[in-house]
This record gives sequence, structure tokens and C-alpha cells, in this order.
Amino acid sequence: MTALTLARADDLDRLLPMVAARRAEAGQAAEAAAMRAALAPLLDGTPHGAVYLIGPPRAPIGYVALSFGWSLAAGGLTGRIEEMHIRRAVRGRGIGAEVLGSLPRALAGAGLCALDIEIGRDDARARSLLSRQHFAACDDRLTLRLALRR
Repeated sequence: MTALTLARADDLDRLLPMVAARRAEAGQAAEAAAMRAALAPLLDGTPHGAVYLIGPPRAPIGYVALSFGWSLAAGGLTGRIEEMHIRRAVRGRGIGAEVLGSLPRALAGAGLCALDIEIGRDDARARSLLSRQHFAACDDRLTLRLALRR
């Protein structure tokens, strides 16, 4: 079983290279100051989200970042997987499936009613992995976003 460890402030330097690698793979900018600013509150214990290290805490092989919210429709506290990254060298070994299997159980124990994740419409590999872990598309919903900060 792949370990999940709640990341803390002293894990920032272990997280930053993985976040930068994920952004590079997605073709996104990876500004160090912005990444630090986004991660710091999560690592300091804000109630709005958390980051878990995947694998050994001193040498993690990935991470999963979550945000938390409240949903009347879901019946209470919800979570959203904002980012999940596993180092390229260890992908394809079932680690993602393990994480997606154990994370919901751990979060349900903390009172979460639902866990969401957003993927690209054409990402068949992610859709297959998520459906095997019992995530279901909300075909009656479309997420729209208004960016308040640019």
C-alpha cells in the first residue's frame, strides 16, 4: 500500500519540484513565487485544503492537492482533487489507483460527503482510471468559472 502523508510547511522544498514537473508536463507556466504562495496556506493547515505526499515522506514519489468546500446538494463537506502527480519514472504501477482508492476512505472518515475531480474531456486514460475507482461523470452538470484574480 502506498503511503499518504499530510504535507506540512517543512515539505515545501520537496513539493515544489514535483509541482513544477506537473506544470511543465501540462505545458503550464511554473512561477516559483506563485507556487509557493498557493502551497504555503495548505501546508500551514488552512481549513480550505490540504496536500498529501505520496510514498515515503522524505522522498515522495508524488502528491495530491485537495480543496474543501460545502455543498447543499451533496449534503455537507466536499473535497476536490485539484492536482495529482506521480513521478514519470514510477507511473503505470498502480500507484494512482491505490491513492484514488485509499484517499476517499480516509476523507470519508473526516466527514466528507463527496470527492470531485476535473479532467480534460478527451483524457481517456484518466477517465478509465477514475471510473475503475467508482468516480462517475456528472453529465447533468457543466462547470463554469469566473476568474476573480488574473
